[in-house]
Amino acid sequence: MAVAATVSLIAAGTSAAGAAPASTAGQQDTEYTVLLEDPGNRDFAIDAVRAAGGEVVRDNKAVGLLTVKAPANGFVEKVSASSDIVGAARTKPIGHAPAVKAEKAKRDNVEKENKAEQPNKAPAESKSTAGMDPLDGDLWGLNLVRSNIARAKQAGDKRVYVGILDTGVDGSHPDIAPNFNNELSRNFTVDMPNDSDGGVFDGPCEFRGCVDPANWDDGGHGTHVAGTIGAAANGFGISGVAPNVSLVNIRGGQDAGSFFLQPVVDALTYGADIGLDVINMSFYVDPWYMNCINDSTATPEEQLEQRTIIASVQRALNYAHRKGVTLIGAGGNNHEDLGKPRTDTISPNYPPGHNRPRPIDNATCLNLPTEGNHVISVSSLGPSTAKADYSNYGLEQTAISAPGGYFRDGLGTPWYRTNENMILSTYPRNVALVEGAIDEAGNITPAGQAAGVKKAVQGDKVGYYQFLQGTSMAAPHASGVAALIVSQYGKKDKGRPGLTLSPDKVEKVLYKTAIQRACPNPRLVSYVPVGRSPEFDALCEGDAKFNGFYGHGIVDAYGAVTRGGQFL
Repeated sequence: MAVAATVSLIAAGTSAAGAAPASTAGQQDTEYTVLLEDPGNRDFAIDAVRAAGGEVVRDNKAVGLLTVKAPANGFVEKVSASSDIVGAARTKPIGHAPAVKAEKAKRDNVEKENKAEQPNKAPAESKSTAGMDPLDGDLWGLNLVRSNIARAKQAGDKRVYVGILDTGVDGSHPDIAPNFNNELSRNFTVDMPNDSDGGVFDGPCEFRGCVDPANWDDGGHGTHVAGTIGAAANGFGISGVAPNVSLVNIRGGQDAGSFFLQPVVDALTYGADIGLDVINMSFYVDPWYMNCINDSTATPEEQLEQRTIIASVQRALNYAHRKGVTLIGAGGNNHEDLGKPRTDTISPNYPPGHNRPRPIDNATCLNLPTEGNHVISVSSLGPSTAKADYSNYGLEQTAISAPGGYFRDGLGTPWYRTNENMILSTYPRNVALVEGAIDEAGNITPAGQAAGVKKAVQGDKVGYYQFLQGTSMAAPHASGVAALIVSQYGKKDKGRPGLTLSPDKVEKVLYKTAIQRACPNPRLVSYVPVGRSPEFDALCEGDAKFNGFYGHGIVDAYGAVTRGGQFL
C-alpha cells in the first residue's frame, strides 16, 4: 500500500477541540474517551459533552472518538444519554494492565515461562546457517514457515510498510535499524510512573514530558515482534521472515504492557492514513478479557464502557481495512476455544483485585482485537507443530497458525523444557539491563545465560536477543508472510511511493497457500503429561482443510511467493 506523502501530523485526524464551560472547569479531574454515534454530527456530540460537564481535549475525526476531561462522577451516564453518543469509558490502562508486580507476573508466566523455570540444556547439534545470519540456526520458526527458502525469490520490498502496534520498537538495534522508518514512526502513549489508584506502571519517566521517542522500547515486547517480522538479513544476529520490508512503530501500548483505548484507536487510524500495508497486533484491549454488550454483573458505567470499547475498536478496524491494511492479531494465551469461552475470572483486570467470575455469552462478548472485524487471528505452535498449551484455538476464530514457541514441547526428548523451543528475537539493551539479563558492561549475566539470552558483536555493533513464547510471537510470523505477499504481488500506487494490495487478496493468498495440517489423533489433546491442569485439555474440531488448531493451515512464505499469484 502506498505511504502518504504528508507525515508531519502527530496523529492523523486528531486535534484539540472545544473548551469547557467556565463553571465546570474546576471540577474536571478525570479523562474519558467518548464515541460519537455519527462522526459527521460532531458539533451536536460536542454540545452533549459540554452539557454533561465535559471538555474535549482531543479528537480522532477518522472514527469519531473524543478524549474528554470531565467530573469523576456521573459523566458517563449523562453523556451517554445523548442520541449523538454511543458511549463513554474512563481512560485507564486497558489490556494486560499490570498495575502491580503480581499482575505483570501473570502475563510473564506465559511469555517468559523459561525464566520462572530451570530450563533443560538443549542437545548440541550442528546448526547450518549457510546464506543466513549467524543466529538463524536457532530460528526454527523461519524454517517452519519456509522463509529461509522463500527469500531466494522474495525477501521483501522496502516499499512495503509493516506497522508494529505494540510497546514500541528499538529502532537503534543493529538488526532493526536498517529497516526502521523513523520518519513515519509515532508514539501515541505517555509513560505513567504511577496513577491515582496507587499502581506502579511504567517506571520513571526517562524523557521530557514522559513521552518516549518513536524509536524506543522500554517493554521489549514490540522489539521482539519487530525482529521476527523484519530483522535485516545483514550478516549479523538474526534475520526476519521478511528481512527487506520497512518497519514502522505505531506505539499504542505502555512500557508495562497495558493498552489504552484511545492510543490503540489513534495508532490504527494513523497507520491507515499513512498507508501501512500490514499492522501486527499482539495484544488484547480491555480491562475486560471479554467485552460484553450485555454483562449482567456490570454496573451501568462498566456496561457502557464495554459497549464503547467494542464499538470504537470495531470502527477503527473497519477504517483500517477500508484504507487497505491487512490486520493480523494474536489469538490469545488463555488456552481456550474462543467459540466456547469459559467463565471469565480475570476481568476487570484494572484496578487489580476487582476481577470477578463473569458468565460469557459467545454471541455478544468479544476478545479484541483478535475477534474484531477483518482481523486474521493466529494460533501458536511449537517446533513439533503441536498447538502450544497456552494458545487459544477454535473453529470460530483461528484463521491460520504459526510458530509461537512452546517451552514444554518435545516431551520424552532432550528438547523438553528448553529455551530453544521458544522464539528468539531482538531484545533492547535497556530492557536487558533492567531485567538483569546483562550487566552495566553489557556482559550476559548468569540469569541471562539461563534464559538463553544471546549477544552478537561485529565491530562497534552490539545486539542482544531473547527467547519468548506466545501467540504474540506467532502473529508476527504471519505478518511477515503477509508483507512478502504484498512485496511479490503488490502494485505501485499512482502518484505515491510504495506498493499496495487489497487486504482481502492478501488474506486469500495466506489461506490458500498455508500448509494444511489435520487435527491430531486423538483429537482431544491432554496437556496433563506436561504438567498442566485438565483445564488446558483441548479438542480439535474440523478437517485437514480447516480446523480449530491450525485454521487454514500453517503460514507458508515459500508457497505464498511462488504459488500465490494463481489465487489473485
